[in-house]
Amino acid sequence: MNIEAARAALKKYFGYDAFRPMQAEIIEAIYAGKDALVLMPTGGGKSICFQIPAVTMEGVCVVVSPLIALMKDQVEALKANGIAADFINSSQSSSEQMQIENRLRSGELKLIYISPEKLLSSFFTSILSYCKVSLFAIDEAHCISSWGHDFRPEYAQMSLLKRQFPNIPVVALTATADRLTRKDVVDKLELVDPAIFVASFDRPNIYLDVRPGQQRLDQIVDFIKSRPDQSGIIYCLSRKTTEDVAAKLRAQNIQAGHYHAQTPTAERNKIQEAFINDRLQIVVATVAFGMGIDKSNVRWVIHYNLPKNIENYYQEIGRSGRDGTKAHALLFFSMADVMTYRDMLGKNESENKEIQLSKLEQMIQFAEARICRRRLLINYFSEHFDENCNNCDVCKNPPVYLDGTQIAQMALSAVARLKEQVGVQMLVDVLRGSNRSDLIENGYHNIKTYGVGRQYKPFDWNQYILQIIQLGYLEIAYEEKNQLRLTPASQQVLRDGKKVELIQPQSFKERKAEEELDKAARQRKRPEVSARERSRNELFDVLRDLRRTMALALGFPPYIIFSDATLEEMAAKAPTTESELLQISGVGEAKFRNYGDEFLKAIRNYVKDAPSLAGSGVTSREQIFRPFDETKPKAAAKTPGSTQIVTLEMFRKGMSPEEIAEERLLSESSIYNHLAQLYEKGEDVDISTFVKPDEIVRVTEFLALNEAPKLKEIFDYFSEEISYPKIRFAVAHYRRLGVKM
Repeated sequence: MNIEAARAALKKYFGYDAFRPMQAEIIEAIYAGKDALVLMPTGGGKSICFQIPAVTMEGVCVVVSPLIALMKDQVEALKANGIAADFINSSQSSSEQMQIENRLRSGELKLIYISPEKLLSSFFTSILSYCKVSLFAIDEAHCISSWGHDFRPEYAQMSLLKRQFPNIPVVALTATADRLTRKDVVDKLELVDPAIFVASFDRPNIYLDVRPGQQRLDQIVDFIKSRPDQSGIIYCLSRKTTEDVAAKLRAQNIQAGHYHAQTPTAERNKIQEAFINDRLQIVVATVAFGMGIDKSNVRWVIHYNLPKNIENYYQEIGRSGRDGTKAHALLFFSMADVMTYRDMLGKNESENKEIQLSKLEQMIQFAEARICRRRLLINYFSEHFDENCNNCDVCKNPPVYLDGTQIAQMALSAVARLKEQVGVQMLVDVLRGSNRSDLIENGYHNIKTYGVGRQYKPFDWNQYILQIIQLGYLEIAYEEKNQLRLTPASQQVLRDGKKVELIQPQSFKERKAEEELDKAARQRKRPEVSARERSRNELFDVLRDLRRTMALALGFPPYIIFSDATLEEMAAKAPTTESELLQISGVGEAKFRNYGDEFLKAIRNYVKDAPSLAGSGVTSREQIFRPFDETKPKAAAKTPGSTQIVTLEMFRKGMSPEEIAEERLLSESSIYNHLAQLYEKGEDVDISTFVKPDEIVRVTEFLALNEAPKLKEIFDYFSEEISYPKIRFAVAHYRRLGVKM
């Protein structure tokens, strides 16, 4: 098997012209019979790495997946692409499982998805011993490792694969695994001299955004209302928070459902199905949601609470923008979340406790960062990234710095006078001169620094103290009810007057006002949107509505028909012929057969009413006959794409070129030109009624010997024996074969 066969399968089944980075190398390693560990980000194309070998190699690929929903999604997508695939799991009856097992034994399937528990059963391994297995693919392979963030004990037993099937390659795939986890996966699976592939972790389409945790619900409502038609996920730390946030969003007329482990199974399934099928816009969930969803058109992910490590954060934001188009990852950060996690980990007796605390610290550092967030994120996964991304909040809105020495001295002095016995909120209240009862009872109103910071708002003081902690002038004694402590560096500020540089805090209202001003300024500078751009946006909406309607009728998720990225390309190029539609990325042969006619019809109907967009996807081939067409009426102002479509529809109704010309008030020569151009582009136009096979042969032989001849040269060469329309059809046939003139 060679890589050219893989490329042909990629185009045939998936509609892509080229592999993404590293996919071809991984496939070649599998073809060579090598074991492999593949570390590739969510949305990076991991599945292609084993699905292409599966359809091109003899036998069946066994895919081990821990998630029922993921199995279902991937199998539906494979079937939509014309690939024989199925799954076996606990959601099926015994008779259904038996039917699939029979198909597996008979060699009908190219991929079978199973759970690790099923794989480990002696019954199933006995079935596999009678099958021709081409490959084992272990998805979500980080679950194998006790160092990973989602350890699954049953996964650790899968070393039996290399023992029972020593000559069959095993490929382990995951989106998030640090150095320790990668080594553990290789050891636990007993992979033999595996090829290690670590793809780039850069997801440049995802905008990384971190905001203070105050007024987060107001910010979320504002965020969602500015994106009314986009699907999104909001992750929360607790079950109760998911329910509260979802309820508050619904009170704002925002369609949202909640999802957590204690939600009744039937309700959870209902919410997940509604979200996958675009009937529910937003799911508010704990981290239990999303791993098993292959939904490619999630446009944003919000973290209501801080994730406990960067691996979780990266995997969760990766559930947005899987199709490669623009996505937004918004994270809210507060010290309250940090304290909650520290309290949870403090009670945890796990042997990995110190590692988990270290990972939490790195997550905090990411959230607190004042340099390009993408650089920090990518470098965390041991990939060197030394340029600013210009697609994160820090790059887009660099912080405004101020001399915060006096502010820091106020805070540090107050902590000292309070004998390091208060937390952040009490410190803020003392500095602002609050009259809260417990403050007065403890006599804190009598210290010298009481009320010295009245001029600063509570929000500002919270942000300033957070920064002072980040800079190392204060620390939190988590084991002592989160009391603030001075550090050795504190004295440099208090006694030596060391300069402290702080960042100007920005509240939600201030940020929103600034964004509105920036938006207004951009609109003043931005040129008016062209008619073509408006048409593209409108056509995308038309195609998305069609996709939703078709998916509803077929009973599976809209993104399985075509991804948002594919619809965007259709809207931009407006293909009006079969060959043009097949050039769109993501339109494979099976999807073209199943859905192509409906999408072409929608585009053609739109193009007729929006000639500014018509033909935008047609390449320079649409000019082919222009030098030959000496009789084309100069008054014809419409774009060739739309006028050709009208001609084609009339021709398919049985009208002759003469009748079409009379009906449309065009010359017969123009109608013949339309039909010839349509035939060249791949449309099903029967040209045998216009030109004989031997005439095509004679003209094409002349074309092969003469470089770019004029139409009249061909006409004269054959002594006017072959008419102009016949020559046009012969030239179209010559070009349809792919010969350039």
